Amino acid sequence: MKHTKISLVLLGFLLLACNNESDVEPIIEQQDPIAKSEIDDTIIGSLQDDDEFNWSEASDEMIWSALIHSDKILTIGYQPAGETNVNGRISEIDIQQEAWVTTSNDIINDVVRILEQENQEFNEEDLNLRKHEVLPFIEVEVTSLEAVKYLRSLPTVRYVEPLGYEVDFPTTDGGRTESSKGCSNDPDYGLPSSDYVNISPGAKASWHLYANNVVNAWNSSTGSGIGIGLIDTGISPSQDNLNSNFNSGYSSGRYVNKYGFYVSSWWWWASPDGPDDDCGHGTAMAGVMAAPRSTDGSSVGVAYNSNLVAVRGTGDVVINGGKEKTGVADALVYLGNRSDVKIISMSIGDVFSNSKVADAVRYAYGRGKLIFAAAGTSTSWTNWYGVIFPASMSETVAVTGIKESGYTRCDVCHSGSKVDFTVIMERTGSNNHPLSLAMSGNQPSTVGGSSVATATAAGIAALVWAKNPSMTRDQVLNKMKQTADLYPSRSSSFGWGTLDAAAAVNY
Repeated sequence: MKHTKISLVLLGFLLLACNNESDVEPIIEQQDPIAKSEIDDTIIGSLQDDDEFNWSEASDEMIWSALIHSDKILTIGYQPAGETNVNGRISEIDIQQEAWVTTSNDIINDVVRILEQENQEFNEEDLNLRKHEVLPFIEVEVTSLEAVKYLRSLPTVRYVEPLGYEVDFPTTDGGRTESSKGCSNDPDYGLPSSDYVNISPGAKASWHLYANNVVNAWNSSTGSGIGIGLIDTGISPSQDNLNSNFNSGYSSGRYVNKYGFYVSSWWWWASPDGPDDDCGHGTAMAGVMAAPRSTDGSSVGVAYNSNLVAVRGTGDVVINGGKEKTGVADALVYLGNRSDVKIISMSIGDVFSNSKVADAVRYAYGRGKLIFAAAGTSTSWTNWYGVIFPASMSETVAVTGIKESGYTRCDVCHSGSKVDFTVIMERTGSNNHPLSLAMSGNQPSTVGGSSVATATAAGIAALVWAKNPSMTRDQVLNKMKQTADLYPSRSSSFGWGTLDAAAAVNY
């Protein structure tokens, strides 16, 4: 949504300004790309050794090869010469200012020039190039090693990354698999009565709301007046409690907005798919945070009087495809610009970072948003990994899930030094998980992992902020931190420890 097609008039002007017939060189014969399995092994090795991988660590040949093995779209982060840049952070960003416009135009010019030099049959009308309207990056289809090398040498280029490259992880049987998609959300008809409490006026309160002292917090706050932004897989149009029944029972005077930024089509001109959830994950997370305290026997959300702005930024829970990175980045910009949204919840991520999404996180953070992100949920082939991106960023609050007795992480949850908080969300013995809303109907579903822990934490933040609406993001976060059960100590795996909703609200 936040992209514009660079006009052929501009491209023509740039070509006339910096090229003539004598500049055209013979076609350059390129080398064979590095095998995808070798690239994957390099990335996985870096993750195992350092809990981190950044494309800035890769060689020119590796980045170019990753382009060839994926969608061939190169993301180019830029900044004017002399601009302060510390770990990807730019002091002041206004891409409408002359220096920023000149810098981006010069980079576009360079790309066009190199492509013409390498291919005399190059037709500028076929150039697939987009410039973001808010964030400082350009995306262009590139198959040229020389273009990658040249762009990475420029002082005005912050990063050069292949947009759509996805890692295939090794499996126990010696094969390789793509990341788990995390899509399911069916009603759980086998719920034991011990996993919920029937509360007035006819809702079910999940067991984990008591474990994290949420129910007691409702005596002081229910989230009224606070907007939570959810970036996930959307909301099911068939779940009435997130649509026509959002205001029902004890929930009233609030609103739910739904938007779609994810585009599944490969065509650059395609429109977003819309806000509807095809996966189930977004519906479950919305239910955990903000489901109404209704009369129909469904599960109640943590902040059942908060407003909800749900944005479909992905097709599943992993931000690994190029379209998902674009959708999430645009969702962050959109929510960052909404004054009514105080909190952003992201129960999504990937094992290694993406600078374009990181730019968008910093943009939203710079506008005062309190951003919660899942520390990670995975099966055996990646559960060795620590905190995933973007929860690994300093601008986000990383949350993971633990069992109800002692500090033992849930069976599929990640932990590590970058975790800030924990939420109790897995029963010891049965391994049962919290209740939420299914894709349709009133029978609750159950949902686990660091995803539900993150959504719960975002709901608790809404309770705290609603009790103290004049507070800043940092003041809300400090209340949560100072009432967590390990504070003032900080665990190397579980941060400040388990959140106490009632204590935070009344601190």
